[in-house]
Amino acid sequence: MTGIRLTAPAPGWSLDADVVVVGSGVAGLTTALRCAAAGLATVVVTKARLDDGSTRWAQGGIAAALGEGDTPEQHLDDTLVAGAGLCDEAAVRTLVTEGPDAVRRLIGTGAHFDTTESGDIALTREGGHHRRRIAHAGGDATGAEISRALVEAVREAALHTIENALVLDLLTDAEGRTAGVTLHVMGEGQHDGVGAVRAPAVVLATGGMGQVFSATTNPAVSTGDGVALALRAGAEVSDLEFVQFHPTVLFLGSGSEGQQPLVSEAVRGEGAHLVDASGTRFMLGQHELAELAPRDIVAKAITRRMELHGTAHMYLDARHFGAEMWEQRFPTILAACRAHGIDPVTEPIPVAPAAHYASGGIRTDLRGRTTVPGLYACGEVACTGVHGANRLASNSLLEGLVFAERIAADIVEDRPHAGGAETGTPRTPSPLIAPEARSTIQRIMTRGAGVLRSAESLATAADELEALHNSAALAVEADEPKVAVPGVEAWEVTNLLLVSRVLVAAARQREETRGCHWREDRPERDDENWRRHLVVRLTPERRPVLRRTETQAFGPVRPTQAPDCAAAPPTHPADVTEEP
Repeated sequence: MTGIRLTAPAPGWSLDADVVVVGSGVAGLTTALRCAAAGLATVVVTKARLDDGSTRWAQGGIAAALGEGDTPEQHLDDTLVAGAGLCDEAAVRTLVTEGPDAVRRLIGTGAHFDTTESGDIALTREGGHHRRRIAHAGGDATGAEISRALVEAVREAALHTIENALVLDLLTDAEGRTAGVTLHVMGEGQHDGVGAVRAPAVVLATGGMGQVFSATTNPAVSTGDGVALALRAGAEVSDLEFVQFHPTVLFLGSGSEGQQPLVSEAVRGEGAHLVDASGTRFMLGQHELAELAPRDIVAKAITRRMELHGTAHMYLDARHFGAEMWEQRFPTILAACRAHGIDPVTEPIPVAPAAHYASGGIRTDLRGRTTVPGLYACGEVACTGVHGANRLASNSLLEGLVFAERIAADIVEDRPHAGGAETGTPRTPSPLIAPEARSTIQRIMTRGAGVLRSAESLATAADELEALHNSAALAVEADEPKVAVPGVEAWEVTNLLLVSRVLVAAARQREETRGCHWREDRPERDDENWRRHLVVRLTPERRPVLRRTETQAFGPVRPTQAPDCAAAPPTHPADVTEEP
């Protein structure tokens, strides 16, 4: 345990439960429904409304070997290729073999997928897939349909939910075992201010951290809260340097910030072409799948072409679809484009890469268990080893679904009981970062740790982030009047800074190009030295400690340091501490 917590008032109210699930996407709600069905008192905590997470924004679909002639083995092969040598094969095999039945159970919960005239599930292709295995709903509104079905099921089951609540920190007992969470309810929730849900099992399903960058497809709530909480609690995170930038995000202008409209990979799956201003298809000859190459390859190709032509975007041309196909297959994307003055029926869509998905996260085993007893993680906040260095398109919803069921099964089997009372060990408040630093952090990360990275850009980012970190600490020590005060915005920005520091530290250590980690100064993939995972924890002094696995295997997840990891070379002592 680090003994670190956010600076916040003491809880003024509390609830007791068997399980608290933080997050209301496919991962969180599936876990909650399974736990509740087994008779466990389950509380769902979510940062906004139940249907406001990342799941509802998922356009493309959910990948599973459901079609004729397709097999889990073929799905496994495509996933391993996309993961660039860093997928944990056991985790991927779990995903692809349990995935089809998990999707069928989701349908049983009430989710309706698009079907063919014969009544079979309609399947499409996306980047990196050699077969049509992407199930979709409402054309391009798959996430919204999955979210609708799960939210309705949660309400029908009368689960206890706390909406508009930002999770703060993990509660632990004297033995270091999970004892619940503290949280702050914002305005419209059932309770006011800071409180606690006390439970011997906590499931983090808080989604991604795309808001560390200026432009992202993630909603505003994706501020890395789960990863930051886990780091403060002493849990390990892994592969945080692998941030997937979606290659085709609607370009709204060079100065646009925040959540940007996604143009689903399924548009390319149906035959759209990537072209430059002259209409040249530049993906031809770059990969056997051309526009349907894995996302890291397409994002790099777009970025290179932009640099070559000195432009800020490329184009996605799907005019040959015709109005009827656009309206029936991609109504959400069509509406978003037209809302911004672009009609894809008659003109190419300007697109550019933007931060999309965190392949890394809180390190878990195949049952979703972290290195903190009683703490689980699922969905984008977790790192199961499935995605490796680059997520295969539409594997994210499936991962959330499959591993949520595994977590629930583990909790039900273990039937955790409340341990001792929360420890009275003093905990060090983490100095809060002023809310106005948010855009500064995002600009630092976009410049230094975006699609293109180098030793120089990462070093500059590390120095600038460290300056923000040290400035906050010095302000507290000096008792300055401008010290940030506890509140949602300050807590979010503090989380963003912690996650950013750890991400940059890992990216500096990985001196190669692999998957969605692209080092301009180290353009080659180095399997001999870097077909390894970087595992990070936080010291009580709030410094990242990095260690590197000895092989590409993900390795066991244990409460103490696992013997499968060796110290990473001490190349950047200024911003990281090395594991002894």
